[in-house]
Order: sequence, then structure tokens, then C-alpha cells
Amino acid sequence: MRVLGVVTARGGSKGIPGKNVRLLGGKPLLAWTAEAALAARRLSRVVLTTDDERIAEVGRECGLEVPFLRPVDLARDDTPTLPVIRHAVAELERAGDRFDGVCLLQPTSPFRRPEDIDGCIGLLESAGLDAVVSVLPVPPEHNPHWVYFRDGEGLLGLAMGEEQPIPRRQELPAAFHREGSVYVTRRDVLMEGNSLYGRRLGGYMIETRNVNLDTPADWDRAEGLLAEVR
Repeated sequence: MRVLGVVTARGGSKGIPGKNVRLLGGKPLLAWTAEAALAARRLSRVVLTTDDERIAEVGRECGLEVPFLRPVDLARDDTPTLPVIRHAVAELERAGDRFDGVCLLQPTSPFRRPEDIDGCIGLLESAGLDAVVSVLPVPPEHNPHWVYFRDGEGLLGLAMGEEQPIPRRQELPAAFHREGSVYVTRRDVLMEGNSLYGRRLGGYMIETRNVNLDTPADWDRAEGLLAEVR
């Protein structure tokens, strides 16, 4: 199975200005994802999609291919990820390179491991899934069977629609949330189905501590995690 790794890194970040080339633990944020992607055994090729020449330059220094620059209309604050990935695949297919699957890797999750990338791809292939995302367990107190919504009258109702909550923690079904560091999708689901997830979605459990970098507080937390292991 040929799988393309796509690293997405646009310029103009608002939450953490210049975050993709900002130094984290002594190296550009982008380098963390590049190193994991290039060390993964199941990725056949890894490319960077960016609209920013400075980010492109850093990406090349990190060993990533930058075969094109992303159009400006795919680099706005409100641009969804899906059309960005589809554009990258279409550009490579136009150049004659076709893949069975596509792996989205965002630099904002710097601490993913190469083996987690390989694990997601392996699960996609072995289980015949449309897509696989990295996941973490939801703590019991946040399990959807214990979560309430407030209606228009201010009354609380269980998110899952039951009249009464499940009484014991041990009886709660396992729940998971997207961890955000790895997304793998079959090429046809992405390009023909216009979806990152398809209908048969699998979850790959991540065991290492990670962080999603959206705010300065997240960046401080990442620096703290690095300090713990030094």
C-alpha cells in the first residue's frame, strides 16, 4: 500500500504568530513533524503544502519535499483542511504520482511517534477501513452518557437521550476523542468521496503524551513536557 504523507503548514498564524518556524526545544516546530514522518516506514513519500516561501525553505532544510506552493485561496484563516489535502493529491497525480492512501500530519502536534504513523496505516490496511484517526480515551466524567445539554427552558437533558444516567462508572461504554496527530484516509474516500473519514472509521490509541499547539499556553505546556524528559 503506497501512502502519501502530507504536512500542512500555512503562513499567517494568528494564535501563535510564526509558529511553524518558531523554535521548540531548539528546532523549528515543523522539524518535529518532519522527523517523525521521514522515520515512518509506511510512508512512501512526504510532501509539505504551504503558501509561505519561508516555511517552504525550512521544510526543505528538514528533508521535506515542496513540489508546489499552495494557492492563496487555500491558505486563509477559515480554509478547511480537506480541500488543502485534496489539492496536494491532485497536484501530485497531475505529475504522475498516485497513492492508495493519504496521511495528514499537522505540525501543531509535534510529539507524535513514527510508530504511531505506521500503526494507523497498518490498522487501515488490515481492517479494511476507509480511514483511521489517532484517539485518546475520554475520562469517565466527560463520557457522553454523563454529559448534559441545556435546552431552551434551561433544563438539563442527557446528551445520549436517556432518561436517567448510567449509575456506575464501571458500566460506562468506552468513549474516545480525536487526538489530532495522525489522520490516514484511503485515496478514493478522499478524492471521490470528498471526506477525510468515510463511513468505516477506525481509531488508533495513542499512548504517548502530546499537545495540540493553538495558543501561547499550549506552547508553554509543550516546553514543559520537553523539560520533563531532559
